[in-house]
Amino acid sequence: MKLHRNLVFAVVDALNLIFNEGEYADKVVEKVLKFDKRWGAKDRRFIAETTYDIVRWKRLYTEIAEVKAPFSRANLFRIWAVWAVLKGIELPDWKQIEPTPTRRIKGKFDELSKIRKFKESIPDWIDDLGVKALGEKKWNKEINALNKQASVVLRVNTLKTTKEELQKALLEENIVVNFLKGYPDALVLEERANVFRTEAFKKGMFEMQDASSQLVGQFLEVQPGQRIVDTCAGAGGKSLHIAALMQNKGQLIALDIYGNKLKELKRRAKRDGAHNIETREIDSTKVIKKLYNSADRVLIDAPCTGLGVLKRNPDAKWKLQPEFLEKITKTQQEILQSYSRIVKDGGKLVYATCSILPQENNEQVMTFLASEAGKDFTLTKEKKIYASDSGYDGFYMALLEKK
Repeated sequence: MKLHRNLVFAVVDALNLIFNEGEYADKVVEKVLKFDKRWGAKDRRFIAETTYDIVRWKRLYTEIAEVKAPFSRANLFRIWAVWAVLKGIELPDWKQIEPTPTRRIKGKFDELSKIRKFKESIPDWIDDLGVKALGEKKWNKEINALNKQASVVLRVNTLKTTKEELQKALLEENIVVNFLKGYPDALVLEERANVFRTEAFKKGMFEMQDASSQLVGQFLEVQPGQRIVDTCAGAGGKSLHIAALMQNKGQLIALDIYGNKLKELKRRAKRDGAHNIETREIDSTKVIKKLYNSADRVLIDAPCTGLGVLKRNPDAKWKLQPEFLEKITKTQQEILQSYSRIVKDGGKLVYATCSILPQENNEQVMTFLASEAGKDFTLTKEKKIYASDSGYDGFYMALLEKK
């Protein structure tokens, strides 16, 4: 493999922004890929995949490199050199890369690979949390699965096309996708590619959405013509899916506390031809109160630790702090208590998270059902999705029915 100096330097620049400046990996990669318009698809893939790889294995690589944060530029090159050696890549003779003890790196890797917190590259507290939540055997499998690179999964926009037509349209642009059994609207890429540049994307024929996330819309059991409220809509991945399941018939109110995310949802909805979505920013409690007892279906896709989506957000491991779990579980219960009041009699509510922790999932539902606000609800069904079983993101969803 021939290494190009400007590509390696771009990776080091990206790592500096992520590790030292605390920026989010996806935003950094997006920014760094704009540094040079002459970079082709292979160059861009090298920068993105190398950056994500080093972020994912940060603890292991820094331990082998014997460097600690904050990382100097020399340290970042040292971490990159560890990555290259373990990938079997011959190191270039550049002044930035000091003589690297290849045999010692491999020896240290073998030694550290016997200890899970290094082998799976996770902070001690997350490792302890995982064992406590899932048990030693399940956690071993789960954290291993969460360290695998995420597949690129698309969701066909049935307002515009079919899975078969989308598959054909992408093939004309040299992108091969396959259907996923058990996921009615999903297609998975055979090889990673920039799908956002395709004509099919510009025409609103699909959205990028993980297979597990696509199950949430189905779980809500929506019908065309209903009034649906998506209470934590964000930029609208699930709202857009629900609009398609509603066949654009009925009303879908997308709420969020962040107005900028709702603007993005509006833009996406226009491209997708989803005309029944109305966005409302939650800027006061009045917004929620106005909707009490009015919706056939309510989705609470609650904010969470995101421990189920480490495949696509590996930097979350390093950003999360133990105190955040306590804070977010309190927020989740407050949201459940308040937003559940939007459901009308005989209506249904889905509580979902992209976490694998019981305290964010089933335990929250049980607490809610035992409370005054939850006394009229019953748990109809729940689904726990683990990356180690499905190969996709870890998720939880519970369907509650109001008497």
